[in-house]
Amino acid sequence: MTAMTFDDPFRCFVPYPDAAVKHAAAGPLAGLTLAVKDLFDVKGYPTGAGSPIVLAQSGIKTKTAPIVKDLLKAGARFVGKTHTDELAFSLNGQNAHFGSPINPAAPERITGGSSCGSMAAVAGRLADFALGSDTGGSVRAPASYGGLFGIRPSHGRLSLKRTWPLAESLDTPGWFARDGETFGRVANVLFSLDKAELPEVPRMIVADDMFGQAVPEAETILRNVVQRTVHELGESESVKLVRDLDALYWAFRWIQGREAWLSDGPMIERFAPPLGPGVKDRFAFSKAVTDAEYAKAEATRKTFRARLARLLGKDGVLILPTMPDIAPLISTPESALDDFRNRALRLLCLAGLSGFPQVTIPVAQREGAPLGLSLIGPKGSDRSLVAFALRYERAARIRIA
Repeated sequence: MTAMTFDDPFRCFVPYPDAAVKHAAAGPLAGLTLAVKDLFDVKGYPTGAGSPIVLAQSGIKTKTAPIVKDLLKAGARFVGKTHTDELAFSLNGQNAHFGSPINPAAPERITGGSSCGSMAAVAGRLADFALGSDTGGSVRAPASYGGLFGIRPSHGRLSLKRTWPLAESLDTPGWFARDGETFGRVANVLFSLDKAELPEVPRMIVADDMFGQAVPEAETILRNVVQRTVHELGESESVKLVRDLDALYWAFRWIQGREAWLSDGPMIERFAPPLGPGVKDRFAFSKAVTDAEYAKAEATRKTFRARLARLLGKDGVLILPTMPDIAPLISTPESALDDFRNRALRLLCLAGLSGFPQVTIPVAQREGAPLGLSLIGPKGSDRSLVAFALRYERAARIRIA
């Protein structure tokens, strides 16, 4: 069964003609359904990357991306390819060419992107889990907005072969799940044993300055969530994590921009495709990144990565908001969405610049919309970070009378 054989009320799936995709009859993911972001090649389907030009040139793929193969071999059943923001260069989940999925958890609010269709498919119960990608927050942001578990793994830990790129030194695959049990099953398939395994209860570090990046109402809610975990998991230490957050923000933007232009600039210059709102502006910015800016950004990245590695050591987990707030309303103008994106990047850039894994967990709501909390672990601690994140989420549910 694929996406074309059932209703798609949340507009998650790209309406490609059906093609048979084989999966193992038995395995650790048997009985689970899988949706795949339309950046990953799946044999029998094109790969459109949210772009009419890319789709026109794609042709039908004859091979499947290795990470998708691994999930199929583990018994997951493919149910369709999901929409993405144009060329995966947005956090909003709004595609000017192919439309916008609906956020099942908050229909009046955006899904977030660029893994918008994958989030909507899982939150809308049209797939048990879904593959996405994360460069600047494209799994973490939608997961927070949709009340889902989501992960950005350690950079380079999972294969991106046969996947449309955005920024090579920042791109990672990732996935969404509604429940911790499914989220953990997928982690156990994709991750071998950690080289940097965390203890059962790691040293927990609250990034005070990062909580300050959330809007006051969201900050209060998430600090209360952290406090709820103390009874089961113990106290956390508090730190000021970043000396110059603006410097990290610009380092991320310059690196992402330079590498995005290397990935897509030649195609954009050759075909001059009509790019959607926001995406057009970001590619114009990307083209203008200078060698000096890129070199400065690389130096900033190196310094921050070393600082975070010292802070976490082998046993530390950083706790911070996933996003500054719940998902913006669909009616929010593009200029305000861009302002919110820039604020969000100050939270999201930490895992991107360091290359360390980050898991977002569904822990709260505000105004009836989901709000996520994140945990960042040492590089290579992905599997044990997932295990601890699931324990942390369970502890966060406990309410002290």
